[in-house]
Amino acid sequence: MTMETWQGVVTIFMAVLGTVITRFLPFIVFPESERPPRVVEYLGKVLPYAMGGLLVVYSLKNVTPFSGTHGIPEAVAIAVIVALHVWKRSMLLSIAGGTAVYMLLVQVVF
Repeated sequence: MTMETWQGVVTIFMAVLGTVITRFLPFIVFPESERPPRVVEYLGKVLPYAMGGLLVVYSLKNVTPFSGTHGIPEAVAIAVIVALHVWKRSMLLSIAGGTAVYMLLVQVVF
């Protein structure tokens, strides 16, 4: 099933509109001249760590240590992520390096 031209245009427009709203709305709701509410500051501090924990749990939810690859690729990838982050303190490098190692292990080794 393919989209008609007008459906594609509407889809692109809605994606652009959603992106623009999510990018500009925080600046409208919380102008720089005012201090944001304390709950927003609190969420800004704790949500990055909560999302990291959520990603770890989601990534490891189907790992079964007693079958298949026994979680070895996941464990190696986690070790690489931790080592890269301790070494360079770069989130992007840590995630990219761990993902590359995991994909290499899953596609080539296991």
